[in-house]
Amino acid sequence: MAPRMLACAACHGKEGRSTPEGYFPRIAGKPVGYLYNQLQNFRDGRRNYAPMAHLLRHMTDAYLWEIASYFAAQDLPYPPAAAAKVPASTLDRGAQLALHGDAARGIPACAQCHGPALAGGGSYVPGLLGLPRDYINGQIGAWKAGQRRAHAPDCMARVANALTPEDIGAVSAWLSAQAVPPPSSTSSVSLPLPWPCGGIGAAAPMKEAP
Repeated sequence: MAPRMLACAACHGKEGRSTPEGYFPRIAGKPVGYLYNQLQNFRDGRRNYAPMAHLLRHMTDAYLWEIASYFAAQDLPYPPAAAAKVPASTLDRGAQLALHGDAARGIPACAQCHGPALAGGGSYVPGLLGLPRDYINGQIGAWKAGQRRAHAPDCMARVANALTPEDIGAVSAWLSAQAVPPPSSTSSVSLPLPWPCGGIGAAAPMKEAP
């Protein structure tokens, strides 16, 4: 499988560990179900990025699962977190949203779905740490603008639509400045989630006959 995945390295870095530019995310070690969902989303038009859609358009669900499984199995160290270049008040707001949410506005904390250490859990919920600020900011913004979608019901679109641009900037800055916890910090998803989320728990596709 590794030789076939070399094409992914052009954008996502060697072994899927990301590149210094920061726009393309790390895919190494992400949960297999999450990666599978994202590959489907690009192929089926729920995420809008033409190079990915073109690359995946003829791939079957079974092959997408193989790709997801390969990258999920890559256990590679993370680089140190980048220092935040925003005011302390912005980081405080980001920490509040990430860890506690905003009850007055009905916004759940990131930690309610992504785990108390924000390290993700299970096969479908990714960790939020170890990602560049611009990438996090861009993806939440894409959900808010309707440019990124997921399986219905799309819980992240609901979260993004409840956030202001200032909220998005704050939570992106805070998340990107946090060190990635050890693998032991991941846990299973605590159910029920604050809101229904269609991307959780989809079954793996049947393996194709040779």
